[in-house]
Amino acid sequence: MSAALDRGSSVDVIADVRLTGADRLDPFGDGAVDVHLRDGVIADIAPAGALPRTGAVLDAGGGWLVPGLWDHHVHTAQWALVARRHPLGSCRSAADAARAMRDAPVLEDGRRVGTGFRDALWPDEPSRDLLDRATGDTPAYLINADVHSVWLNSAALRREGFPLEDSGVLREASAFEISRRLNDITPATADRLVSEALQRAAEAGIVGIVDLDMAWNAEVWSRRLSAGFDLTRVRFGTYPAFLDRTVQEGLVSGDALDPAGLVRVGPLKIITDGSLGTRTAACSHPYPGDPADRGVLTVPTGELVDLLTRATAAGLECAVHAIGDLANTSALDAFTVTGARGTIEHAQLVAHADIARFARLGVGASVQPEHALDDRELVDALWAAQTALPYPLRALVDAGATVLFGSDAPVAPLDPWAAMASAVFRRRDDGAVWRADQAVDAATALAASTAEGSSAGSAIDVGEIADLVVVDRDPLTAHEAALRAARATATMIAGRLTHRA
Repeated sequence: MSAALDRGSSVDVIADVRLTGADRLDPFGDGAVDVHLRDGVIADIAPAGALPRTGAVLDAGGGWLVPGLWDHHVHTAQWALVARRHPLGSCRSAADAARAMRDAPVLEDGRRVGTGFRDALWPDEPSRDLLDRATGDTPAYLINADVHSVWLNSAALRREGFPLEDSGVLREASAFEISRRLNDITPATADRLVSEALQRAAEAGIVGIVDLDMAWNAEVWSRRLSAGFDLTRVRFGTYPAFLDRTVQEGLVSGDALDPAGLVRVGPLKIITDGSLGTRTAACSHPYPGDPADRGVLTVPTGELVDLLTRATAAGLECAVHAIGDLANTSALDAFTVTGARGTIEHAQLVAHADIARFARLGVGASVQPEHALDDRELVDALWAAQTALPYPLRALVDAGATVLFGSDAPVAPLDPWAAMASAVFRRRDDGAVWRADQAVDAATALAASTAEGSSAGSAIDVGEIADLVVVDRDPLTAHEAALRAARATATMIAGRLTHRA
């Protein structure tokens, strides 16, 4: 690539690059082309060298050009803060996790914070006493990988003003409140960590995210823009607690906070049930061991209808968290009654009769393919009695639904290539394939990783905004390991480099 170009440079010509995509109509086949840009828009595509290369030339070196990639579900601040928290993903028991927290660093606020444990299949159960013995009087917080539960020692429970329950485990709304408090660090530190994290995302080919942090994100992103943030496009969500303020301030989905349109108002995010890992996803059949336990529907359908009605009247799209099949049915019923527009987030267990409703209602399925492999043992153990379809992907695509990929970072790493590989191959590291019937083809996975999702395709055409990525291999032909190892050599937003290898 041209030595004169670096991050922040505007590109006029992407030279010697190859196109890919199953929905292409261009005549170039496997041949190298030059992509000419003007004012951040694709102005022409021609055989390599056929037109004069004027202006700033980015030599792609024979790499492949794909549309800019999006992660449609990120908890941005919490994801950025993972770098300061003790990893617990390798812990295989409560005792193991308690021992790990004994060595966790004490942060400047006096807390020990760990993250990423998965306790659903542990042989023992978390308890306050077990954690107290390991961590003493220093407040200790262990955040479940799914963020729907938090395990605290006595010192932490006292500090946060919660009762000293024997388990020490807080779930759902209480767990979210603890996460909000842990995420409430100084704006300067938070913004620095977010910028560092989103620079890494740009290096993976990400040009945009949907930020679903539980905060008043309009203020947060206005502050970051004022400080010069320009790494990715952002659509930020709001939550029911801020709905009145959102309406009063006249914020409408799609409205931009800045003249360049880099950061825009996104959806109203509503969490209607729990999670599989915390065993609170609302399901039609009980969880093993307790015939009365079917999870929790935290927002009843009537209340959800009211929220969607108010949001739609105010010009807001809606993103409804629904994991269990009862929650998905409730969400689809509410979309039906209100005519709201938006997505269902996660859609991890869906009744067969509900699959076609996504397309019929125009409701996007915002899903996280890496979760399917993370949860495969949980699905087989905890959802064995369910009659709905777990982790549907191919079924949704075949029904005509728009599928949008994301990570739910920090629940899974923000890595679009890993998400694509999991969706296409349904395995990791050439291991056993899980539910191969729900795999999708690589072209669908690539399209689902772009701004408008699977229904929009992934072809690159003249007249489009130049949100583009040069990648070192063709994602449509790469095998599983190669797709996970894909590397973006250049990432551009409207022709401006946000990453260059």
